[in-house]
Amino acid sequence: MTVALSDRAAYRATLLDLARTDTRIWCLDSDMGGLEKQFQAELPNQYVDVGIAEANLMTVAAALASTGLLPFVNTMAAFASARALEQVKLDIAYHGLPVRIAATHAGFSAAHYGPTHHAQSDVAAMRALPGLTVLAPADPGETARLVAAAAYLPGPVYLRLGRDAIPPVYGDEQHETTIGAAVPLRSGDDVTIVASGALPVRFALDAADELAALGIGARVLNVHTIKPLDVPALVAAAEQTAGVVTVEDHSVLGGLGGAVAEALAQHRPTRVCRVGIADTFCARPGTHAEQLAAAGVSTAHVVSAALTLGPLCTSIWD
Repeated sequence: MTVALSDRAAYRATLLDLARTDTRIWCLDSDMGGLEKQFQAELPNQYVDVGIAEANLMTVAAALASTGLLPFVNTMAAFASARALEQVKLDIAYHGLPVRIAATHAGFSAAHYGPTHHAQSDVAAMRALPGLTVLAPADPGETARLVAAAAYLPGPVYLRLGRDAIPPVYGDEQHETTIGAAVPLRSGDDVTIVASGALPVRFALDAADELAALGIGARVLNVHTIKPLDVPALVAAAEQTAGVVTVEDHSVLGGLGGAVAEALAQHRPTRVCRVGIADTFCARPGTHAEQLAAAGVSTAHVVSAALTLGPLCTSIWD
């Protein structure tokens, strides 16, 4: 039986494995908790804790990267994309430095911490920075593969992670992960569901099952790389299905849905329905999934969106 882990735990284990064999890989901490017991305990000469000082964290990482090191910085998505955005822009992205920003608690995964820690606009901020790769894995296994692939990628990387244990998408089977290439998880010729991140991909798969029971074939694409986007896969989906539903743990403004809509508007105009966090703050208590559902992101929302798309779905009900 496959044990559910968090993508954060998978990232940390992979980072330590990489650093054991390459002394250029450093871990920069911001009092995130746990890294001092794992990474620092084994590799103290490759670990720095700057404290709760996210802007300084980015500047220190840029300085280390400029000497030939490969720093991974660790903070929460809300702080990486807002509090330290100027340093990410000017110190890291502007110089094209190989800093990997491992941002946990993305979207509403910091559920009980409330709006101060929610990160519903981080993708919008990060994908707008030139030369910055944006990754959002769907499960712990994919997280490990993306971290290994991103370790030696030219330029900066933003790795979007959650907080809690999540069920695997791929199970125990071997799976190749290529940065920039969407992963087809289900075939279908009626509608396409494009998802990014752990819960959204699970919602997409569950929605595809519900749609199949209605006689609707839903293609599911896992877009673990939001930038650079797999435009050919999106164009093929637009050509072969009646429309596209995007699903994300992010605002409906500027995230995966915006990126997909922009790409298809240019290359193959089609209907795009965005399932994402409504344009509002979430102040209600609840779990990650409960808060997302209240904000407009759930399996039911994906099914409802798919049923609004195009003549193929309409004809099924006629």
